[in-house]
Amino acid sequence: MSKLFRLLMVFAGLALVSMPAAAYEKGDWLLRVGVGAVDPKSNNSEIVSVDDGAALVFNGTYFLTPNIGFEILAATPFSHDIDLVADGSKAGETKHLPPTFSLQYHFMTDGTFRPYAGAGLNYTQFFDEETTGALAGTSLDLDESFGLALQLGADLDLSDRMFLNVDVRYIDIETTATVPEADLSFDVKIDPMVYSLTLGWKF
Repeated sequence: MSKLFRLLMVFAGLALVSMPAAAYEKGDWLLRVGVGAVDPKSNNSEIVSVDDGAALVFNGTYFLTPNIGFEILAATPFSHDIDLVADGSKAGETKHLPPTFSLQYHFMTDGTFRPYAGAGLNYTQFFDEETTGALAGTSLDLDESFGLALQLGADLDLSDRMFLNVDVRYIDIETTATVPEADLSFDVKIDPMVYSLTLGWKF
């Protein structure tokens, strides 16, 4: 959270010298594209740990009122290494897609610095699971996940249509990992913080 706080302070400072802004209105769209990083929590399970990953992210927000928006988050696939807790060796890897739907409240919508908070639902689909090292020659299956998503972020106007965005989310992602050949099944709590920096446009 300290990373977000520092970025928000930088944005707030820049806003003091930014050009005047037009307030959000019902029916406005915000479209953003940039880079996102998924940082899983430590202690994912007693058996494995999940490394972080980065990908291209996209999101769009539609304003239901001047302060309330509905956002859809999408991304190109995130890729993660899976390591054994016992010795730290790589045991596999997976990719995932994390579409997230959030309802947001936008503060200070008539300023050039526009913070917001949101909450919603995440769906995570894992695919392209591969095994290596101690699990080489076996198959790995990771169940899909549904969970709560919380976010804080801010937009900083660069012009009357273009802006920078910084956003941080907590997403509740939990899956069950199964290795059929070893008759092994266990829960993995990923629960990542997701950081993104994007460039956006207002329509």
